[in-house]
Amino acid sequence: MRLRKLNDTDREAVTALFLEVFSGDPWHDDWSSRDQLTAYIDDLTGQRNSLALGYFDGAQLCAASLGCVKHWFRGTEYCVDEFFVDPRLQGRGTGTAFLRETEALLREMGIRAIFLQTGRTVPAFAFYLKNGFSELEDHVSLSKRIPE
Repeated sequence: MRLRKLNDTDREAVTALFLEVFSGDPWHDDWSSRDQLTAYIDDLTGQRNSLALGYFDGAQLCAASLGCVKHWFRGTEYCVDEFFVDPRLQGRGTGTAFLRETEALLREMGIRAIFLQTGRTVPAFAFYLKNGFSELEDHVSLSKRIPE
């Protein structure tokens, strides 16, 4: 397996793997609007500070991390919006290996922290804890729907 930065030629593979992962358990996201999905992937990969990484077995995309680099008073951070692994490879160490190689690349880039959010009741929460992440006790995520 090898890690590399993703580019426009990887868009279809990223989209296909994203759909496969997040359409199934435990998320069951409804990405039936292809336009909305394309816009979302563009949001995550097409900004000035976007950092999209892929983990490949030959030419096959096995995992991806989509986020951006932010400069914070404590140092530069990689803010991950989506981190996903092919469902057939989950639970086999692929995610941990991908994360380990991602951390090595970030270290080389001078990035000193990874920030992400996940649901407390999904398997990803335990995965992140197992891989050295800690829950921010004083951090709260808020959301507000805007009425139509």
